[in-house]
Amino acid sequence: MLEDSLTINKLIVLYMLNRVTFSMTTAQVSDFILEKDYMNFLTLQQVIGELTEAKMISPKTIRNRTQLSITEEGRSTLSFFENRISEAIKEDINGYFREKEYSLRNEVSILGDYYKSTSGEYEAHLVAKDRGICLVDITMSVPSEETASAICDNWQKKNQEIYQFLVRQLF
Repeated sequence: MLEDSLTINKLIVLYMLNRVTFSMTTAQVSDFILEKDYMNFLTLQQVIGELTEAKMISPKTIRNRTQLSITEEGRSTLSFFENRISEAIKEDINGYFREKEYSLRNEVSILGDYYKSTSGEYEAHLVAKDRGICLVDITMSVPSEETASAICDNWQKKNQEIYQFLVRQLF
């Protein structure tokens, strides 16, 4: 029975990731699953770890946020076993995305990260995507880590204003 519930839990995560056209953060997946009480935090971490190890999902960490994407192997597995997920759970997931898909997508489509360059300065890398298409990709060299971090934080808050400003100035 325990193995069967672990399998269902894996299928729930795969179904969620397959339902969207963007990566989801582990926090986004956790928020839904824990709110609905489908599994506890430790079980969810185990599920994500096992799905990653089996190469059914692909994690990517950007500035302390891990984004999860379903792989082709995950899609294939889901297609064989999706019927084991109850219709009620599927409807919960689909309803969640109807309500929050735009905000979830926006949260993972705006990326800001920084790193120390070989010259000793810091580079802030800022990206805005929409449905997998890169709208803006900017790399800025700055003298300190604090400045790079502030730029990334402000990018999260002000990306739409900055994008609109660039469009007005360049077109």
